[in-house]
Amino acid sequence: MPPVNAPQVMGILNVTPDSFSDGGHFFHKDSALKQAHKMLEEGAEIIDIGGESTRPGAQAVSLQQELDRVIPVVEKIRAEFPISISVDTSKAQVMSEAIAVGADMINDVMALRAEGSLAAVAASETVQVCLMHIQGEPRTMQNNPHYDDVVNDIKTFLLERVQACLEAGIASNRLLIDPGFGFGKTVAHNLHLMQRLEVLTELDYPVLVGVSRKSLIGHILNKTVTERLYGGLALAVLAVSKGARVIRTHDVGATVDALKMTHAVLQL
Repeated sequence: MPPVNAPQVMGILNVTPDSFSDGGHFFHKDSALKQAHKMLEEGAEIIDIGGESTRPGAQAVSLQQELDRVIPVVEKIRAEFPISISVDTSKAQVMSEAIAVGADMINDVMALRAEGSLAAVAASETVQVCLMHIQGEPRTMQNNPHYDDVVNDIKTFLLERVQACLEAGIASNRLLIDPGFGFGKTVAHNLHLMQRLEVLTELDYPVLVGVSRKSLIGHILNKTVTERLYGGLALAVLAVSKGARVIRTHDVGATVDALKMTHAVLQL
């Protein structure tokens, strides 16, 4: 068996007042920079900066609000830390301005479907993009989601978005895909998706998985948001064992350790 590449850990940095897990903790630039430094020291290879909460029922923010939250943090981290920077946004102008000040990746829960977003990413020759599956949109996504076959439906959607990117001139080696755990999916959908994750990881694109502190864990374990570390680590290890290449998490240090142990076994 050929060697298995080590998975990457993406640390979550929400510069928002209302994200489901850490809303308000890193809203100000100084606290955001301290958290970025902490995640870098703990072993994160990517920091994912988000200026608009995508939790169910979250309120939308204006373009200017999101720019004001995100761009100064990207600039500062780019200047101070040797780390890959991802920006979690669906707005084309935020994408363009983030890329201009040094972002390396765009992480879009809407998979570049918003007006102008495909062009914004295609205008760069190097920036990566993660295309995520969502059913509906963040404000309403948990209103009775339904699938004929959750895994195959997600696969079809993601391959359609990949094709749109390729046709827009975005090279295939710049693309990642994310099945979107918790985004328009019931607990049963999420469990089936994890069980059959190989259907996606066997495609030609690296799979990013984000399950950190999500309600799936709370439902199964009856734990509050701040008590979901161990359940999240179990899911992260499962995801990597099934071929996921990037794990997005709030808990960088613990996740790095868990995945180093997993990788030590998988690479034998």
